[in-house]
Amino acid sequence: MPRIKIDLPERFVYSTEITLYLSHMNFAGHLDNALLLSVVSEARARFFMALGYSELNVDGVGIVVADAAVQYRSEAFHGEVMVVGMSAAEFSGKGCDLLWRMHDKASQREVARGKTGIVFFDYTARAVAGVPETFRARAAS
Repeated sequence: MPRIKIDLPERFVYSTEITLYLSHMNFAGHLDNALLLSVVSEARARFFMALGYSELNVDGVGIVVADAAVQYRSEAFHGEVMVVGMSAAEFSGKGCDLLWRMHDKASQREVARGKTGIVFFDYTARAVAGVPETFRARAAS
């Protein structure tokens, strides 16, 4: 069966450190596959804040997550500090992909990589919006 393959940029525009909590773990004692996306969501919110935005206000429009793809590479455990790097790529008129990589800070072991497709959205008009040019310039690697 073919597997998802995610090519990453050589460098990321942004990175952040996130400590894994007990609430991120599953019954087997490692990072739950679904909760990995909650860690990535926190990194995404920090990415937008670092660029001077929020997920609800990127030059007057917000974002909606359209899709997500993940490649799990190794286990991660309670107390480990994850470094999540993120950049935007594959821009269209209405959105882009946020490419990311998560690795353990101490060992440099890659835990996961992925991409999250976002669409810009005007919450007042309840309609898809164009990509703000300032975001495109700041967020791409």
